[in-house]
Amino acid sequence: MVNNQVSLKVLTLNCWGIPYVSKNRRARMTAIAEKLLADDYDVVCLQEVWSYNDFKMMKATVLECLPHSHYFYSGVAGSGVCILSKYAIEDVIFHKWPLNGYVHKIHHGDWFGGKGVGLCKISINGIKINVYIAHLHAEYSRENDEYTAHRILQAFDTAQFIRMTSGGADVIILGGDLNTEPQDLAYKIIRGVAGLADACSNSSSESGTNECAKNSYTNLKIARNMPEGKRIDHILYFGSKNYKVEVLNFQHPFPERVPYKNFSYSDHEAVMATFQILTGECESSNDDVRESLKEAMSICNSALKSMKRHQLFYFLTGCILFIPLVWSMGLDYTTTSIGVSIGVNIGRLLLTTILCYTLFMSTIWNSVEKNALKAGVLGLDIHLIQLNNNLNKNIN
Repeated sequence: MVNNQVSLKVLTLNCWGIPYVSKNRRARMTAIAEKLLADDYDVVCLQEVWSYNDFKMMKATVLECLPHSHYFYSGVAGSGVCILSKYAIEDVIFHKWPLNGYVHKIHHGDWFGGKGVGLCKISINGIKINVYIAHLHAEYSRENDEYTAHRILQAFDTAQFIRMTSGGADVIILGGDLNTEPQDLAYKIIRGVAGLADACSNSSSESGTNECAKNSYTNLKIARNMPEGKRIDHILYFGSKNYKVEVLNFQHPFPERVPYKNFSYSDHEAVMATFQILTGECESSNDDVRESLKEAMSICNSALKSMKRHQLFYFLTGCILFIPLVWSMGLDYTTTSIGVSIGVNIGRLLLTTILCYTLFMSTIWNSVEKNALKAGVLGLDIHLIQLNNNLNKNIN
């Protein structure tokens, strides 16, 4: 063990870099890169960098201060997450989540990103640091969130991945847009299962990081109702038996507007934490996550029941569509009008397309999501049993 202390300055930011969709994307990406170059960061975790050309531009811009980088390829669009580092990246791995939204929800697009949790290993003066990055599924409706089970299992998967890959690490850092607030179940699971602390917990400020009134991209109605916004972007951390970690500073380091422009750097606020890594054993988290795991299992079991109803709906819809499709075959022998014939063929093509979609949703997609949910429930159950066993051993 190296007897020294190290300072580590970490930043995370959801860049909102969706080509052809995000407003002022190119100007904002350039401004973000220039801001990173001007400031002094050791590690930068970026999400929603959906264009690899944007990543290359940012990588080239910050090369002098952050010479090492890694972009995590995944899915159709490429995960959107990347890490920039002042220190050499010694090893990388990416774990794609089994549940990633819905393929037919094209307007949401989460499935196409192939989201997951990435890991870059770095060393500073002999101290081994695991830097994790994640971007959980977005919450599109607080009142009727159809992705609750997906986000919960992504959180559990992330926590398990951190637990199972951090055995040789001295320090653990997780940065990212977790799309979950401190009072939410997914946040409690990530922290409780992985035993992580929140860098913001030691700060007097807990202002939001998304949908803030000060942000130029925030809807005015939302800004009036909740001016502080939601705190969904986080930097979580933990030490080891050899090193303890202290938070020296926590803040939102970017100004409200890009210099000389009337828009913000992103629709999210950047989050920065400065850590001091000291020799000494880090105190383990005492959070009891068992009730959170039970609640998560209940939500996932409810989702499994919904899957059965969805399967039945798509199957019945397919059966209903099959009837007019077969009936239309007889029209080929009874109609002589070219216009009617063209109309029948167009209608038949449309019915066939919808029928194929319903068959896909009731068979292949239903099985994929159902198996992922079952695997998640089993994993939650095993971890809960182990926690109960450990508790009983301590009592006895």
